[in-house]
Amino acid sequence: MKDISVTQGTVRYGIIGCGMMGQEHLRNIALLEEAQVAAIFEPDAEMRAAAQTQAPGAEIVETVEDLLARDDLDALVIVSPNHLHVPQLEMIANGRPLPILVEKPLFTAPEDAERIARFAESYPAPVWVAMEYRYMPPVAAFLEQAEAATGGIKMLTIREHRFPFLHKVGHWNRFNRYSGGTLVEKCCHFFDLMRLCLKSNPVRVMASAGQAVNHKDESYDGETPDIWDNAYVIVDFANGTRAMLELCMFAEGSRWQEELTATGPTGKIEAFVPGPTRFWPGDLGEAPVPQLVTSPRDPKGPRTELFPVEAALLEAGDHNGSTFYQHQRFLEVVRGQGGPEVTLQDGGWAVRIGLAAQQSAMEGRVVEL
Repeated sequence: MKDISVTQGTVRYGIIGCGMMGQEHLRNIALLEEAQVAAIFEPDAEMRAAAQTQAPGAEIVETVEDLLARDDLDALVIVSPNHLHVPQLEMIANGRPLPILVEKPLFTAPEDAERIARFAESYPAPVWVAMEYRYMPPVAAFLEQAEAATGGIKMLTIREHRFPFLHKVGHWNRFNRYSGGTLVEKCCHFFDLMRLCLKSNPVRVMASAGQAVNHKDESYDGETPDIWDNAYVIVDFANGTRAMLELCMFAEGSRWQEELTATGPTGKIEAFVPGPTRFWPGDLGEAPVPQLVTSPRDPKGPRTELFPVEAALLEAGDHNGSTFYQHQRFLEVVRGQGGPEVTLQDGGWAVRIGLAAQQSAMEGRVVEL
């Protein structure tokens, strides 16, 4: 890999896409020392104006090509709609390769996997796939402590009970052809965590999913959204372990948005993560504090550890501070201090599991990987 790292001075970022998540990236980059957003490409006028408020020193450019033509950028962050990630990565590769943080999912369709493989073979700079959930404080602690707490994980369960898909520019997240489908768009995070926890690759996927409640009364250019809002997914891994995902996107009244449970021969460990603090009703008092609970089999007795997140980080985004912690590590990579923690291979596997789950649910069968 070519060394194009920035060893000293301010790191200057170019941002491709500044909708809701792009603006979260802007706010978190602003919290980093010696980091600055220098240029932004965002075609939507409303989002462009909001981005200028978040990063007043950045230049707004008219095209991705204009952004890539600048010679003063040190790193790129891709936060565009899902189906644009692959062509934009290829465009960057054909221009001036720089370290990239690309939002999940890495790609959205099976035929994109080969394009990503070709990109990975030739791209000379580091690429980090943005899997923020790894860096939520209780989830990070869960990942660190799970082996010791369980004696070796045998079963992993992830539950997400949350709010429906929010409105995005052009309503792209309402349709499978743009998002990859719910089990790719939303759930690639959890499939990434499964591989990371279980230290193995999947061999088969079985899923049941559908659209039960959300978006059924919406219409865009005469078309009703086809995005799913609930699912069960079971994944078997090569090392004999198994994992399950339970997703419900009409359960925003829950105390916890994400719950992770790992069990093994000596005990159980659980992580409990609340949703975005801006959605917590003020009349209920303070929002819940993330927790980690370990429950050994002998001696019995659960132990609870709290993981409060700094107010400034909660205000900067909807992911319990994880976007900031991810950016801290990515900045180290840009400065030549190590490589990406979430690789193109990791991002690719997360999408493959999601696509297999989509296929399993649609066809009513087990899908082998």
